[in-house]
Amino acid sequence: MSSQLPKLIVVVGPTATGKSELAVKIARNFNGEIISADSRQVYKGIDIGTGKITKKEMQGIPHYLLDVASPKRTFTVVQYKKLAEKAIKKIKKRNKIPILCGGTGFYIQAIVDGITIPEVKPDWKLRKNLEKKSNKELFEMLKKLDATRAKKIDAKNPRRLVRAIEVFLKTKKPIRKIKKSQDYDVLMIGIKKEKDELKKLTDIRLKKWLKQGLITEIKKLKKSGLSWKKIENFGLEYFWIAKYLQNKIILKEAVEKSKKDIEKYAKRQMTWFKKDKRIKWIKNFKEAENLTKKFLLKNSRRSPYKTASD
Repeated sequence: MSSQLPKLIVVVGPTATGKSELAVKIARNFNGEIISADSRQVYKGIDIGTGKITKKEMQGIPHYLLDVASPKRTFTVVQYKKLAEKAIKKIKKRNKIPILCGGTGFYIQAIVDGITIPEVKPDWKLRKNLEKKSNKELFEMLKKLDATRAKKIDAKNPRRLVRAIEVFLKTKKPIRKIKKSQDYDVLMIGIKKEKDELKKLTDIRLKKWLKQGLITEIKKLKKSGLSWKKIENFGLEYFWIAKYLQNKIILKEAVEKSKKDIEKYAKRQMTWFKKDKRIKWIKNFKEAENLTKKFLLKNSRRSPYKTASD
């Protein structure tokens, strides 16, 4: 049955592992186009601190779902799913291979597993009450309401915690149980890094971001009209640099706390992905190339390699 479904390649893994670079290589070799699956890269102006791919790094490969939302507004997984499915159809019409790439597990699951998520309108009164609670209180509340969702959520992201609680209270159903049949024949490729190597990579990348102007980017976001609270809600390095810019901590402390939070986040991402037995873990492009070639040749007479005429 899966052979009758449209093919979709998914590149996953924790932060700083080189997912974007791998996805571009696959796209160049196998006639693909890329759809981002990152819950922060959807926002305009949230660039450096999310590792958003640059035009140069894209190497001419079209990318979708970058810069599609204003950081002043909440962007939901429902909106993401609609736009991602629209992008997949567009890519297929162009006779290209859609490649979903990112580290936001819930976004990926919404597409790969065909989860139907209820369209719940914001309840501003409820949100105002929930926003008075600490992250820990919100997380404990979600655990009691929807334990499965709590296991997979970023426990330090108040925006997502509030939304998850809001959806449950309005639908009275755990999101994971609201499903439909699978829509795609999927190859899931995961980039595997050892713990020490991943820690080193996250440290190097944070230093690079600071040199590239992460602090200036956050100042610009504040100047554009975003509150400090809104900026902090983008999590990780945005949270701590915002604290530094409010003179609540010194820069050295902000950097150290950012490092620790990024490392914890990478660990949570890996915990999420390890549970999915469909993921084929690779260490280099050659392994990814072999998996992709085999996947695209399955039940197909056409070569998966990009040709001069493509």
